[in-house]
Amino acid sequence: MPTAREIMTPEAECIAADASVSEAAEKMASLDVGALPICGSDDRLRGMLTDRDIVVKVLAIGKDPDFCRTGELAQGKPVTIGADDDAKEILRTMVAYKVRRLPVIDGHRLVGIVALADVARALPDAPVGDLMSAVTS
Repeated sequence: MPTAREIMTPEAECIAADASVSEAAEKMASLDVGALPICGSDDRLRGMLTDRDIVVKVLAIGKDPDFCRTGELAQGKPVTIGADDDAKEILRTMVAYKVRRLPVIDGHRLVGIVALADVARALPDAPVGDLMSAVTS
């Protein structure tokens, strides 16, 4: 089974916890991604920010994205996967937490992201189908 390090998208770019949500949206657009890791000033992962978070937790309730900080949207401890964890652990974690993206950590350092698309490219159809059913229900 391949490891997270082998199937991840490497060099994921973070957004600073003190950056505005507008800055995050602009960065998502320029990188053509739907999520960004939120990192503190200590470069530690604080959470994940998705395009859906921006719509539901900021725009839909009338918050100003220029004044709302990304760190305000980081909730609890982020769900992560170790760089050397295998694909079975990736699948288990994605299903258990119903997430489509997993930050990949090596020690305390963010080294990449495993997205549903990465899993789909790397694994046979049956486990991917099971994962899709679990995270989209």
